[in-house]
Amino acid sequence: MFSYIAKRLLQSIPVLFIIATLTFFMVRLAPGKPFDGERNMSPEVRKQLMAYYGFDKPLWEQYVIHMKQLLKGDFGMSQKYTNRRVNDVIKETFPVSCKIGLLALAFAMVFGLIAGIIASLRPNSMSDYVPMSLAMAGICLPTFVLGPLLVLVFAIKLHWFNSSGWFVPGDCVLPAMTLGGFYAAYIARLSRGGMLEILGQDFIRTARAKGASPKRVIFKHACKGGLLPIVSFLGPTIAGLLTGSFVVEKIFQLPGIGQFFVTSATNRDCSMTEGLVIFFAVLIIGLNLLADVILVLLNPKLRFE
Repeated sequence: MFSYIAKRLLQSIPVLFIIATLTFFMVRLAPGKPFDGERNMSPEVRKQLMAYYGFDKPLWEQYVIHMKQLLKGDFGMSQKYTNRRVNDVIKETFPVSCKIGLLALAFAMVFGLIAGIIASLRPNSMSDYVPMSLAMAGICLPTFVLGPLLVLVFAIKLHWFNSSGWFVPGDCVLPAMTLGGFYAAYIARLSRGGMLEILGQDFIRTARAKGASPKRVIFKHACKGGLLPIVSFLGPTIAGLLTGSFVVEKIFQLPGIGQFFVTSATNRDCSMTEGLVIFFAVLIIGLNLLADVILVLLNPKLRFE
């Protein structure tokens, strides 16, 4: 296992290098320059700022400086937010996005697994059609549609939650439901398919013939193999939940990292854009590796190869 993890980590180094290089040149060569949006800035002040952030240097020299900073784990100073480092912004805002992502994951796992298992026990019946129809609706509804619908029902009509903001613990419920709804639908369909395949195996019939209770057959024998597709899906799911909250944070006005990522591109904040791209790339690589390790540990047929 350790050699497998070491090999995967070594393989991620050139991937991160390519991502960092492409991001640097795409941001720097895009139309416009930093501080172009500052209308009241004199040419002298603009020139001093360009020199302060190193934009007056040749592009190759900027690239070398940027890569040296990345090797030290330093993403540089933000050009939009005065006297703020990108690392500090990540430390302040990522916990909010992480909390929303983990709650959304819990919501997706609980409702998705329950719906999928119930549907698999009686296929082609109402207990199968109803949850799978809801799952299909969840897949078809994007977050920018589901979010306002939840606000309309639970915030405006029922007054159970706030429509936006980050003030009380209940403010994370609607964003988590919005972000986790899509993944709950996918988990429901994957768990249904996996459970149906396992429930038709010979060892399940043997367990039933030996007098095992239905609960023991489902939770002791069937779930371990039937939910393996969910484990393989968890890596991209967790990465998507932690990094895909941009729209949700915008809808509910949350102080998460997603808003900084979106505004950094429009504000020509080069350091913020480059730093957040690298941060998300490292996060996604680590989560995918963790999901692969868990999948091999749960399935004896697989090997660390």
